[in-house]
Amino acid sequence: MTSIGGAQMVDWNLAVATATRLVRPGPDISREEARAVVAELRRHAKASEEHVRLFTRMIPEGTEPEDTPVLVVDRAGWIKANVAGFRELLRPLLAKMESRRSGGPGGAVVGMVGGKVTGVELGMLLSFLASRVLGQYETFAPATRDLPASADGGGRLLLVAPNIVHVERELDVDPHDFRLWVALHEETHRTQFTGVPWLRDHLQGEIQTFLDETDVDPMTFLERLREAAQSLSGAGRPEGEQGEDGGRSLVDIVQTPAQREVLGRLTAVMSLLEGHADFVMDGVGPEVVGSVSEIREKFQQRRAQGAGRLDQALRRLLGLDAKLRQYKDGEKFVRSVVEEVGMDGFNRVWTSPNTLPTKAEIAKPADWVARVHRKAES
Repeated sequence: MTSIGGAQMVDWNLAVATATRLVRPGPDISREEARAVVAELRRHAKASEEHVRLFTRMIPEGTEPEDTPVLVVDRAGWIKANVAGFRELLRPLLAKMESRRSGGPGGAVVGMVGGKVTGVELGMLLSFLASRVLGQYETFAPATRDLPASADGGGRLLLVAPNIVHVERELDVDPHDFRLWVALHEETHRTQFTGVPWLRDHLQGEIQTFLDETDVDPMTFLERLREAAQSLSGAGRPEGEQGEDGGRSLVDIVQTPAQREVLGRLTAVMSLLEGHADFVMDGVGPEVVGSVSEIREKFQQRRAQGAGRLDQALRRLLGLDAKLRQYKDGEKFVRSVVEEVGMDGFNRVWTSPNTLPTKAEIAKPADWVARVHRKAES
């Protein structure tokens, strides 16, 4: 366990235990029905592979991409998988912090706070998210005894069965159609990373650059967390009365100017990936999901509204509102480009990191077309 001054930075086991203890119980469902849901989600995941490949044309015929496992999990399983992913992704940053440890006042404060507090805080965050995520392609997923991953140590598709059942009941939509609809979205993410070999390394490099720019001085880091905590007190104020940081997320507040540049590039990539998945989901949907229009309309309303005042405040603090914008902006980008240059023309986006859209180009798809297509043709 990585530590500073002898104190653990993150107690990962406590994070899992805390999140598992605090997470909301899943929907009321019999054991027999639960087995049927799991079996159906696995079938839909398998069927989605062919639907997504034919629609996106990202993987040439006769090509077999890297095989990645599909895991149907409960909320506790999602928590364990994500803690393992966080631990792997943050390992270089925590090692860097350990190398800077000292007996000064900063190290004493961190030693006093300890990894147990950090573990509890991480667990509380994961308990909030674990009841909301329907599915997830884990790009950086180390294999564990209970959670297999791809051969190279990264990549697995998670479908969170209780959350899918909860939402299909809440929306009052056809459960079989909804399960396939969700599987199509998540399978698109798996196709993106298995069909574009360089994408995983590129994304990991950008994330590590972001983490490398993190100020590892403990006192400075704690001061930024204090500022972030103060901003949360403005989340419940009436509209128009927030302070200077009232509309900013935790991620916005703790980042440095150099990190903002990296975050701009990451935002563009994530907008592309999420928007592409939504576009594919709706493109394939009419052929295989009979009630896709009803599902889309009700799901969009649910995304926009959130579950209540507390949910909306937490979404803003954690930056989840920005993720919702990524779906919307990215889908508009993909749709506009496909309408102008066709699917094969859009697929030039996967050629190299240089053909990925910038954050500005996500908002102005014609600029991406001009840069990537017309420049190449001139």
